Amino acid sequence: MTPTPRTSHTHHPTATTNPKVEEALEARDTLAAALSQAGITLPAMDIRTPWADDRKDDARYALVHLGVCSAPVALMLADVITKGLSG
Repeated sequence: MTPTPRTSHTHHPTATTNPKVEEALEARDTLAAALSQAGITLPAMDIRTPWADDRKDDARYALVHLGVCSAPVALMLADVITKGLSG
């Protein structure tokens, strides 16, 4: 599967003021780059905090949301993980 080109992500407005949001953004982008090298793109990857957007500046933690993917992409992910475990 040929990955679709990733557009540059806009920086979250509170990323410079919240280290947890910044950490999640970096983790998301690092994972997206690794997946892209394996020929896999998850176009709905994002970050989320466990509360409404108006409180992101108070985030104690942020989560990398992987979104959804098709069955073929899920199988590709499983294959890459399995190969990595045996390699």
